[in-house]
Amino acid sequence: MDFAYRSDIGQQREENEDYVGVFKNKAGINFAIVADGIGGHQGGDVASEMAVSHMGYRFENTDFDQPDDAVKWLSAEVQDENRHIIEKAQEFSDLKGMGTTMVAVILFNEDFLMANIGDSRGYLYRDGALHQLTEDHSLVNELVKRGEISAEQARKHPQKNIITRTLGISPDADIDTNLFPMQPGDQLLLCSDGLTNMVSDDQLATVLKDGNQTATEKCETLIKLANAAGGLDNITALIVAVDGEVAAR
Repeated sequence: MDFAYRSDIGQQREENEDYVGVFKNKAGINFAIVADGIGGHQGGDVASEMAVSHMGYRFENTDFDQPDDAVKWLSAEVQDENRHIIEKAQEFSDLKGMGTTMVAVILFNEDFLMANIGDSRGYLYRDGALHQLTEDHSLVNELVKRGEISAEQARKHPQKNIITRTLGISPDADIDTNLFPMQPGDQLLLCSDGLTNMVSDDQLATVLKDGNQTATEKCETLIKLANAAGGLDNITALIVAVDGEVAAR
């Protein structure tokens, strides 16, 4: 299994408020996470780094190897980290209102657990097709689901940055978790909305399909595409390339 990630400030922002990491626990299970900080004068980068570094450190000290245990652990950790971020924001005035989105994957022998809160996304590229596995927790996605606007209108909607669920800001942090079977040749893409707002799903699929690029090179290509399209936000891409060692069913 190959992990690669790149994060870039983009063309318009003064700070990179995205944070990304890959961790392994005592049972050899891998955990990859991307967080996109929001709010506060300097708070976004603090919130995203807190989420990734704290949860990553605590994951490294676990020894579970079953999805059910991972769901319980992740749900509890998100609630715990949500409380920590809120407490930190209340302690320092310049961090008031900070929060972060999060998308993460925990990879087992046969399956992977995808989790998200906010509008950072997780995708699966399999057998030539790209599938979005996460649902955006955003105002425009709610409007799309109600049929009030189209998916294309959502891409350019003036309120597209309004997030309905985050870590921090609200006492409730409800994370979505879903378990999927894993196959040899799968590629998982975790990314912040600085990528998906600039690069279409068709472009994402074209990059992931390229058999001549390594996972690291694909991350770099995605960053370049987002910057070429305007780079309006910080851009983070993390790719997990699954080899032929998935346990047989």
